[in-house]
Amino acid sequence: MEAASEACIFCRIARREAPAWIVFEDERSVAFLDLFPFTRGHLLVVPKRHVDRLVDLPREEHAACLGALSEACRRVERLSPHYNVALNQGELAGQIIFHLHFHVIPRYGENNPFLAHGRERLSEAEAHDLLRVLIPP
Repeated sequence: MEAASEACIFCRIARREAPAWIVFEDERSVAFLDLFPFTRGHLLVVPKRHVDRLVDLPREEHAACLGALSEACRRVERLSPHYNVALNQGELAGQIIFHLHFHVIPRYGENNPFLAHGRERLSEAEAHDLLRVLIPP
């Protein structure tokens, strides 16, 4: 296993070695609640393969990644039909975790949630409430 994937928090989540509130998982991707959400229900969609950037993901895995992203969007639509899908590539673009990941951010009519402000940590109670909505019975 590569040293980068050993230390990477998203790789550790994908291997179930680190805690996360997982909303969706298939053999190639995992979607989970952002620990410091911009809005209620903010999800991260992560390929299980460790790559820093979209251009590093093998082309034959693009469809599976897009399928996981689409499924995450379907789940978010249970909260709001309005949402942003974002991909930050590189430090100057706002990438903090250097493992490819997409943000699916529900919108509820609030002002721009992306402006610099303190993001509150997701509580366990709120996470469980969201999982009840986002994971089908």
